[in-house]
Amino acid sequence: MRHGFSRQRFARPTDSRQALPRQVFSRWPSRASASAHDGPIGIDDLPAWMLAAPPGRGRARATAIGTAALLILPSMGLAGLAGWAAAARGGAPALVLGALALVAGGAALAVAARQAQRYRIGETRLEAIFERSGISMWREDWTAAGEAVMALRRAGTVDIESHFASRPEALRALRRQVIVTDVNGFTVEETGASGKDAYLGPLDRLLPDTDQTFVQWLVAFGRGDRFFRSEAHVVRADGSEIDMLFTAMLPRDLAGFSEIVVTALDVTAFKQAQKRFARADTELARASRITTVGALSASIAHEVNSPLAAILANAQAATRWLRRPVPDIGEAAAALDDVVTEATRARDVIARTRSYLGNAPRASAPVDLLQAARDANLLVEGELRLHRAAVHIAAEGAIPWIDADAIGLQQVFVNLLLNAAQAMAEGDGPRDVTVTIRATGEAVTVDVTDTGPGIAPERRAHIFEPFHSTRAGGMGMGLAICRNLIDAHGGDIWADAAPGGGAAFHFTLPVAGPAHG
Repeated sequence: MRHGFSRQRFARPTDSRQALPRQVFSRWPSRASASAHDGPIGIDDLPAWMLAAPPGRGRARATAIGTAALLILPSMGLAGLAGWAAAARGGAPALVLGALALVAGGAALAVAARQAQRYRIGETRLEAIFERSGISMWREDWTAAGEAVMALRRAGTVDIESHFASRPEALRALRRQVIVTDVNGFTVEETGASGKDAYLGPLDRLLPDTDQTFVQWLVAFGRGDRFFRSEAHVVRADGSEIDMLFTAMLPRDLAGFSEIVVTALDVTAFKQAQKRFARADTELARASRITTVGALSASIAHEVNSPLAAILANAQAATRWLRRPVPDIGEAAAALDDVVTEATRARDVIARTRSYLGNAPRASAPVDLLQAARDANLLVEGELRLHRAAVHIAAEGAIPWIDADAIGLQQVFVNLLLNAAQAMAEGDGPRDVTVTIRATGEAVTVDVTDTGPGIAPERRAHIFEPFHSTRAGGMGMGLAICRNLIDAHGGDIWADAAPGGGAAFHFTLPVAGPAHG
């Protein structure tokens, strides 16, 4: 492996705390402050909701009852005093105290009744807002998820995403414990469901296995974020999938997890329009590339044809001089010198063209490999979903930044993700693709593993060769492009068997540049 680098590192802060993103990963980030933590989160930095005393669900009702008790108890004391005075002395003082007790008790009951009435009115108004809103609203019970995240944080686990990336079955089991308890009428009407029952029950039956947002809810809980917003694709009652933008204010105590109100906006049509525009842009870019390639080919043909014609003419002349009854060695030698000159010119034309179209990085800049992996995941999310592949991305500890061509590295991730998804296309059971990023000395190593059939040992030496493909219709260029891009960055790439079966692709890249966080 190439690790002989003499450049400084792009390093994030390296203290005992883990540097986590300020917001969970979302294609729809919120401008609202997500967390009280702007910097690294340590083991002891538990979110406020984990430290809050649970007020219980009947907090408002308990407040009303408590207020009434504060008024009723003194009145009961006055009544007791009246009884004692009447027994001891009798007469007017006892009657006065008894009257005061009755008045105070009546006032207390009136206050309690008014507060209870206000509570009922407040609940009625909230229910009206829930049912009459022109946006889909859901009530969900996340108690099991909150308890699980609390247990992990108190046990010292800070990076929730990495924890579950290596435990996909535990993540699926936890998802089955989140319960949709209610949806409003607009949800039923907008989706064409037969009734609310179509959505009530475990969240697992509504979120397909390819969903990647559930773990981000857990990350937000673990950070103590105030808000959560992300996009998920949901299975409707008729079995079709729609893309929805979910937004929620997260609980301030553990009791609040029993009812999280989530708003949902159907963005399926919006995304389809975006895809149409993107396809139009792609076709325009393709037409432009074809035109460019045509012009470039004509230019290359012109530049190469000229020296080729000269080479042919001089070679023919040299042949004629040498075949004369008395060979003219001088003229033949001069003609051959011209052949060498024109051949050198043709070689230079090819070299310039190869340099222009070569795989050298066009622009190097500090690159966050974790973000590059996530961006690539978003780019091919639709294709991954078609192959029913679930992607899990994890970073082990602080990851140094790479001085590289961001687009080139993004292409490497895209090719490896698609390669893994296609390899699992015919298999049964969970189709998990796990991307793990970790620092290894003066390099960063990335592992991309899948649960597919794996790669036969005799094929591993050839899979990075151009046009080598075992997939019907495959061009065999994806892995070759990966190798060229990694080589251009001074790294290495190889493949072997994944620990649990399937294929594992690994690549390393040198860490370089001044300190960057």
